[in-house]
Amino acid sequence: MSETVPLEPALADLAERFSDYLETHLPDVTTADVEAIERIHGGASRETFRVKVHLREDASMPGTTRGLILRRDPTGSLIDTERDVEFNAYRAFFDTSVPVPEALFLEMDEKWLDRPFFVMSEIPTGEAASPFTENPYGDLAPKIGEQFWRHLGTISAADPKANGLTAKMDVPPLDGCWSKELDYWEGVIDGDELEPHPIARAAIRKLRRSPPPPAQKLSVVHGDYRIGNFMSDEAGDITAVLDWEMCHLGDPLEDLAWALDPLWAASGPQLPASLIPREEAIALWEKTSGLTADPKALSWWELFSNVKGLGIWISSSHEYATGDNKDPVLAFSGLYCTARHNEIVAERLLASFEETN
Repeated sequence: MSETVPLEPALADLAERFSDYLETHLPDVTTADVEAIERIHGGASRETFRVKVHLREDASMPGTTRGLILRRDPTGSLIDTERDVEFNAYRAFFDTSVPVPEALFLEMDEKWLDRPFFVMSEIPTGEAASPFTENPYGDLAPKIGEQFWRHLGTISAADPKANGLTAKMDVPPLDGCWSKELDYWEGVIDGDELEPHPIARAAIRKLRRSPPPPAQKLSVVHGDYRIGNFMSDEAGDITAVLDWEMCHLGDPLEDLAWALDPLWAASGPQLPASLIPREEAIALWEKTSGLTADPKALSWWELFSNVKGLGIWISSSHEYATGDNKDPVLAFSGLYCTARHNEIVAERLLASFEETN
């Protein structure tokens, strides 16, 4: 292994073991020297590392340098997900108009790196913006916004049977998409809450009293489609849609509602994801997906998204408080995001009450 970049012991051990893995699994490669490895912080469902590796087919030849991303299961997580879900989603959308990295290896055997992991190619250009920064894109917001909502429409329009995901994921009935998701996130809150959450419980009761209509179609749901989970470059081009670990099959309005959530709109709720106005965003999604954002159905899914968010932040608080994961992201999520989503839910419930009285 290259000695050009000194590494702390834990990273040095990881680099050496990852090098062994690549040499074993890459055909025609005799040596895979890890030249650099660094932890990418900011997410809490996987440990993510950027790796630069020098590959040689013949020890006497110069070889090539390649950038890889290693995503390893953590000891504790903000959300419980299966790494093969994310891997299969990347495989399904690679070489489509939705920009994603190439998924290379999915490894379940813990002998290599202690926990399951997968490997994908590194996208060399672009950065992700924080959802909590006001006006993060400046004059590029309209250009990026057009791509952001168009890519979501493309995901919603995709045929999960044709891209192979119905063979790899649960397939709910169209009239059961809502209950499957609500049951899951209510279960997360039941299992992880450290204190009562009356606002979340009130929202769950309201959602169950007035379920949405059946899904228009069974769609691939990214599950966490929002600002912060895509990369864009200096020209305003989206270079990668990332973080598919919550991907599943369901109602396409779920993704639309999550992307519209006020939590991701530091520039204001009428400018979701701090990109383009809400009505323009919905119209662009409808045009690209060929679907309809019925206001009443979308309203149900928007309240559900708030509850889903609370489920994530409550789980985050549990992981941090119990010591399973001390990533500062979990502490921030448990404090700020919980408070903000409680505020959003309370405003929605009050508005609904005033409309009916």
